[in-house]
Amino acid sequence: MSLLHLSFYSAFTLSSLGLAFHRTHLISALLCLESMMLSMYVALAMWPIHMQSSSFMILPILMLTFSACEAGTGLALLVASTRTHGSDHLQNFNLLQC
Repeated sequence: MSLLHLSFYSAFTLSSLGLAFHRTHLISALLCLESMMLSMYVALAMWPIHMQSSSFMILPILMLTFSACEAGTGLALLVASTRTHGSDHLQNFNLLQC
């Protein structure tokens, strides 16, 4: 395994561990999700270079588009939940209540 692959795997693993263990605020969960998407984007961008292929060049751009949509949706949910509940603590959210 090369150093480049190790850095991608470790960045994805650290961000998923951050998502699993630091779930007190919604903004920290969103940042962990964004770092996971960023590590996957960089890995997908470097994959055609290692394979010497140009047929998979659209995948990173497509993933970056979905990541931007996910970030916008997450920030909209953050603003809406902060306005209704007063904070972004995940313990304050009751999913069974409208």
